[in-house]
Amino acid sequence: MYLSKNIKTLRKQKHLTQAKFADKIGVKRSVIGAYEEGRSEPKLNLLQDICRYFKVSIDDLLTKDLEKNEAPLYVSGNNLRVLPIIVDRNTDEEQTPLVPVKVSAGYALGYGDADYIGELPHFNLPFPELAGQKSYRVFQIEGDSMNPIVTGSYVICEYVQDWKTIRDNHCYVVVTKEDGVVYKRLENHITDKKEIKLISDNTDYEPYSLNINQVVEVWKAVGYTTFSLPEQQPVPSGMQELINQVAELRKDVKSLKK
Repeated sequence: MYLSKNIKTLRKQKHLTQAKFADKIGVKRSVIGAYEEGRSEPKLNLLQDICRYFKVSIDDLLTKDLEKNEAPLYVSGNNLRVLPIIVDRNTDEEQTPLVPVKVSAGYALGYGDADYIGELPHFNLPFPELAGQKSYRVFQIEGDSMNPIVTGSYVICEYVQDWKTIRDNHCYVVVTKEDGVVYKRLENHITDKKEIKLISDNTDYEPYSLNINQVVEVWKAVGYTTFSLPEQQPVPSGMQELINQVAELRKDVKSLKK
């Protein structure tokens, strides 16, 4: 296990002293010294804090020599990502958190924090189409880049553990370090370019690409709901005249049958 060596390697890559790094994650300097010398190991919650700070997976921190790979890339399901979930104490069923627009920027920072996820609104999804053994999130989207799904709609998403399974031209919610929560249609260029291409259904918006290291979570869209009901569209005058003529013709046919 490379834990102690990797903590020291990553700290030095950030040009931090043990004391400064300790301040960053809220522990004493002596604790960092103990970790780096292998005299002690961090508990899970602190291990998560260290991984979030250095932007690496727990699996990479524990099992890979990061001194030989200064920019670890983790896209495969074989690498561990910690996904905090909420469980109903009475039924032991997993709850589905809701990420409203107003907290979407904060979600990009708190996505791995169990306490943060626990504070989000959460509920049981009643839809039989959703598999019980999978984890879901509901993200509220804004803007018109994915019309006809209107701003304010709620997109129901399924967690994607292995990013290599992203399917071209399917819709996903991508949680990014810089842009927060983004809902787009994707093209998978992970294997050759280590990036994904994000495409809007509204052609007024240009496609763009993201390096996979800018991504923290990927969720596959499986459905959506909205409270913006379509308004009745006025019938063009020429079309209304045609409708009237067809109605008259039907009356004449009925009269002839009699």
